[in-house]
Order: sequence, then C-alpha cells, then structure tokens
Amino acid sequence: MLKIREAVIVEGRYDKLKLSNILDTLIIETQGFGIFKNREKLAFIKKLADERGVIILTDSDHSGFQIRNYVSKTLPDGTYKHIYIPDIYGKEKRKSAPSKEGKLGVEGMSEKLLTELFEKAQVSVTASDNPDPVTTYDLYELGLSGGVNSKEKRKALYKELSLPEFLSTSSLLSYINSTMTRDEFFNLL
Repeated sequence: MLKIREAVIVEGRYDKLKLSNILDTLIIETQGFGIFKNREKLAFIKKLADERGVIILTDSDHSGFQIRNYVSKTLPDGTYKHIYIPDIYGKEKRKSAPSKEGKLGVEGMSEKLLTELFEKAQVSVTASDNPDPVTTYDLYELGLSGGVNSKEKRKALYKELSLPEFLSTSSLLSYINSTMTRDEFFNLL
C-alpha cells in the first residue's frame, strides 16, 4: 500500500473503493457533477490543497475532464497535481454496458497501473505511519460514534476543525491522523 501525504480527488464511490485498496490517504469523491453545486465540499478540497496538497484523478472521458478542470481552476497553483489515466476501451465489471465514450474509468484500471501512475507522479510518500493513531474505538469512547448524540458531537467537532459534515468516520480518522498527533487531538476536545 502506498502511503501518501496528498489527498486524492475522484469522481465517485467506485473510484474511491478501487483506490482505497492501493492508497493510504484521504480520498474525496466529487459525486460526479455534484461538485458544481456543493460549495461546502469544494471549500474542503481547497482547505486540503492548502494544508497537504491534492491529486486530481478523474476518468479520461469528457465528463471527467469537465470535473477536473472545474476543481483545478478553484485551487491555487502549486497546491494540486494531475494524474491522468490512459484511454483504455472496455466496460467495468459491475456495468452491463460500456460508458457512452466506451472508455474505462478509474475503477476499471488495474491496481498495478494505478500504483505506477502514482509512483510516476512524484507524490509525497510518507516515510512512517503515525505510531499512535486515533482509532474508531477512540471515537466511540469519546462519544463521537455509536452513542446517544454522537452525530451532534461529530458536527461540533467538524465545526471546530473547519470540516464539512459529510465526512465518513474513516475520512475523519484519516484527516485527524494525517494532520495532528493523538495528543493534539485529545487536547482539542
């Protein structure tokens, strides 16, 4: 698994699932063209770009390039990188027919090819793991998950950290563990 500093921006959940098998980093979905109307998510992507950099990885079809261009135009130069997948024709396994343009998307690429693309992009590989990361159990013990009023407590935490409320628990943990130490997190509460 490739542990990188930059967050990765993809179009959808199947792209995210594919990349989560090869990358140890925060992966954010644009939900396709949903990013055009979601100011909160776009602000979060800008924040990530400023704090750690982002990598934009969308499909190589027309829609993918529209999303890529929209996101990159909102970010300051030097805070993002592009990774482009090659034009490979076919259909993804989960689909009954190929896409309109007949090209495979990120989800249809082999893990080997995706790993090579990230290695060629000169991403910021993290040398060592956080020796004492915040865990899902910690969130549970703090009442941020699986308990009465957990949702409200997470919303307050998101606000404190200037994060959007759409984050999943795993994305929250990835963000916390990549931006602060365990002690810093507990002192924040």
